[in-house]
Amino acid sequence: MSLFNIFEVSGSGMSAQSVRLNTTASNIANADAVSSSVDETYRARHPVFAAEMTKASASQAQNQPSSMKVAVKGIVESDKPLIKEFSPDHPMADTDGFIYKPNVNVMEEMADMISASRTYQMNTQVADVAKNLLQQTLRMGK
Repeated sequence: MSLFNIFEVSGSGMSAQSVRLNTTASNIANADAVSSSVDETYRARHPVFAAEMTKASASQAQNQPSSMKVAVKGIVESDKPLIKEFSPDHPMADTDGFIYKPNVNVMEEMADMISASRTYQMNTQVADVAKNLLQQTLRMGK
């Protein structure tokens, strides 16, 4: 495994956490959105990550050390039930007087945002340490 693989691995981690931060921001932005039907109501979204096992197992079959990057497999909507609230005076109320609110828990989203932010920072630190190690290696010849 080349030391340069570290940049690919940490870069894939930063890219994945960036997607996670974007979906969290979208969830928080839509947390207070109100709708008059279940179908139009915003649902919390979460990215699905997976290690790129195929490439790693292929290189292990050739007895080469491998590193695994992370890949974003998709973004799924939460199955949690929507919040149904009786509010007949609300302008978005349906014919029965109900409004529907997203299934976004702002506290969970904030915790997810902090986790994604710290993971992103850790990946940048890994890349920075690898860069410093490469620079020190190059200076050894001087």
